[in-house]
Amino acid sequence: MPIYRCNQCGFVSEDATTPVHTQTACGRCGKPATVFGTVYYVEELVKRLASVTRELNGLRQQAASTVADSGLPAAPAQTLPEPATPQANVQGLATAQQHAPLRAWFAARQIEAHIDPALVDTSGFFDDAALLLAGNHALFAELIDRVRYAYRKSHTGLNLELAQLPQKDAQAITQLCRQLYEHTFFARYHYQKPEKIVRLTLQSAPAVRQFFDGGWLEWYALMAMLAQLQGHAGGTSCARGVKVVFPNEDLHELDVVALPAGQPPIVIECKGGEFRRDIDKYLRLRKRLGLERERFVICSPELTDEQAAGLSAMYDLSFANLQTLAPHLQRLLATAPA
Repeated sequence: MPIYRCNQCGFVSEDATTPVHTQTACGRCGKPATVFGTVYYVEELVKRLASVTRELNGLRQQAASTVADSGLPAAPAQTLPEPATPQANVQGLATAQQHAPLRAWFAARQIEAHIDPALVDTSGFFDDAALLLAGNHALFAELIDRVRYAYRKSHTGLNLELAQLPQKDAQAITQLCRQLYEHTFFARYHYQKPEKIVRLTLQSAPAVRQFFDGGWLEWYALMAMLAQLQGHAGGTSCARGVKVVFPNEDLHELDVVALPAGQPPIVIECKGGEFRRDIDKYLRLRKRLGLERERFVICSPELTDEQAAGLSAMYDLSFANLQTLAPHLQRLLATAPA
């Protein structure tokens, strides 16, 4: 579908009615904007990105040559260690005191923030289960989708036929299901060994249903964030499911928010399904919060590394998947002013 980007306000939108290479009124500010075919627009973006990359590499080579000619030793490149591994059962999160800095940050900007401390209570097993699912999401994604589908269709259970899977994968899935059952995420678990069929009865608790419907990704993002912030000077205030009300009474919900001491917040929006139609909404929300693009992250397990990098180059947002989220947060915190 043809798209346009307003040079006046930066608004990006699809336009199915205006012929390509003609102008239409911007849907936000009303200024004229040229409509382009999607393929043409993406090709031009790729060309510009390649041009900028070549220019940047040339400048780096020039700088390296200058240092070499001067006889001075080159400054060592900064190398970061491996990102910290997310751990479950982080204590002391579900308190009003822990959330106080976040509330104060929003209040200073005339934004009303509704924070439920229970949403970061790690004394249960939600964080543990989220780390299990994220640890091998490529294998467990189908299970998550089938459980979510069963809930939406009001089914009471589902069967997993594992006979066609490699033995190692089948063992991993049965072990996961057994662990989730032990943590009460399933009401019943039964493995028919001869047929290699796992029979699961769904748990009726709303909290468990919400977990499989996307809550697991929020829990993982929270734990990944906390792992990178561990030991941050001055501490960190964090929350899940923060409902923010702007002065004009616009209501938005932020999936995961962390406020490192002395820095602006980091927001992670967790998307387990289609999110492309919401990109403009997140662009506006980021601007209203006054955050830099690196500090507003869209995390989607479905994105490849290349897709995440490409979308980050196209829009004033940061995109990540389960593998690139922690490194992005680590780089962000390493380069942020203390």
